[in-house]
Order: sequence, then structure tokens, then C-alpha cells
Amino acid sequence: MKKTLLAAGLTSLLATTAMAENIGVSMALFDDNFLTVLRNGMIEQAGAMDGVEIQVEDAQNDVAKQLDQINNFIASGVDAIIVNPVDTSATEAMTNAAASAGVPLVYVNRQPVNVDTMPDNQAFVASNEIESGTLETFEICKNLRAAGKGAGARAYLMMGELSNQAAVQRTKDVHDILGTDMCNFIEIIDEQTANWSRDQAQDLMTNWLSSGETFDAVIANNDEMAIGAIQAMKAAGIDMASVQVGGVDATQDALAAMAGGDLDVTVFQNAAGQGAGALDAALKLAKGEDVDQKVYIPFELVTPANLANYTAKN
Repeated sequence: MKKTLLAAGLTSLLATTAMAENIGVSMALFDDNFLTVLRNGMIEQAGAMDGVEIQVEDAQNDVAKQLDQINNFIASGVDAIIVNPVDTSATEAMTNAAASAGVPLVYVNRQPVNVDTMPDNQAFVASNEIESGTLETFEICKNLRAAGKGAGARAYLMMGELSNQAAVQRTKDVHDILGTDMCNFIEIIDEQTANWSRDQAQDLMTNWLSSGETFDAVIANNDEMAIGAIQAMKAAGIDMASVQVGGVDATQDALAAMAGGDLDVTVFQNAAGQGAGALDAALKLAKGEDVDQKVYIPFELVTPANLANYTAKN
């Protein structure tokens, strides 16, 4: 009798294990405020679901390491893979590896270069980057006009990693807005990458300040770089009321900087929403269900006027 019960219990355990959905997640970098919120959102959502297990790995901004992680996930028999790509121009190898093994794959937050040619069991979940830099730059343009700078203003532009589609698109957004009749009074003095980094942005801003150029705004591809620029300007004794500073993501640090009167504009990118959307898409694909290949979570403009609506987010 005991043997029978033991066998029955083992069969039940195996059945339960077989029914669990195992999802492998490769994040470009753990040491990033926005991606940390996204990652934690996925972990918390999976933890609240029955029969869902996720394994999250840090690619440490290394393309080869990330591809190895994907191949390891495939070898371990995961039901689906979620990838936040290190380099959005190097995603074809990841797509091919997953497709060859028949494992569903979902890209999250950063648009893969092959987004329009992905196989049916792959998807992309993010926010539409055409909105991000557009909302940021247009608001800065309006603020400069309101400050009486419509006859001419000068700005610095901080770019993210140049291999990243979001940085490329956000930078294009800036130039597109500054090419309009309403905003063409703004001249870009210089544009350089600070690789999404607060520290690198602080160094870059310090270098720009040493040139002695007059400027009215700093437009950054993300909040971390905007904060780095603010730190450099404050260290140099610049009155933050005299310069417009914008970023993207609406991180908690950015919202604190806005509450303190240092950051003028940011754009809420719903990290938790992207993480939830990616996990939902991965689970559906693992079950053979259809999903939209492009799932967009809207960006939202954040200013001091509506800051209170976002303090509990990201």
C-alpha cells in the first residue's frame, strides 16, 4: 500500500512539474534603474501566478554572453524566452537560435532590428519610441517659447548607446521636432553619447561646460543622463531655473529631481506594463496561442503639473 501511495504521489508531482511553464529571461543589464523596475515587475507577476517559473539572467551588456544565455535556456528546455537585447542590431542570431529549436521568444523594451521579419512564435513588447523623444522635445520647445526664447535658443543633446534602437529613434525624434516651424528656433550646439549612464553624462556635461558655450536646454535620451547633466550643472553653480532639462522614463530618481525643481520634463515609460505584457505574450506563445507581434504600451508626458500622478509608478 505504501509503495502504491508513493508511486501515486510521484506521478502527481511529475504531472504538476510537467504542467509548469518555465520562462527564461535574459536582461541586457541588471545595473539600470528602469530595467530593474521592468525585471522586478516580471518576477513579481510570475510569483503571483500558479505554475509559472522564471529564470532571470544578467547579460552584463555583453552580446556574446546574452546569446550564450539564450542557447542555455533552449538546452535546458524552457517553454519560452524573454529577451531585453544588449544590441538591437544583433538580434537575428537570437531569433534564429530560438526558431530553430521551436522555442517561442519575446523581445521586451528594445526593438530588434528584425522586428518586421520575426517568425510567428516571436513577438515584441515595448513602447513606441516615436512618441518618447517627440513628447520630450515638444514640451521643451513650448517651455522655451514661454520663457521668451522663441527668437533663438541653444541646446545640448545627450544620446544613449548608439547600437540601441531606442537611442537612435529618440535622437531622430529630437531632430524631427526641431525641424518643425514651431521649434526650429532651437539650435543643437553638440550631440554626443553618454551610453544611458548618469556618471558618463556628468562627465560629458562637465566637458561641455568647460567650453564656455551659452545654452538654454539639455535634451537627454533618458533620465539617468538628464540627472548626470543636472549634477554637473549644479556643481558648476548654474541656476537650474535658467535651463530646461528633459529625459525619458519617469524613474523615481527623475521624479525626485522634478519635485526639487531641477528636471523640467520626462516621459513615463511603463516598465511594469512592458514586463507584464512580455510575460503574458511568452505564456500565450508557450501554449500555442496567437499574440500580436507588436504590442505597444503608450508613453505619457510628465511635467511638474501632473507629477503627483506618477510618484507611485516605475
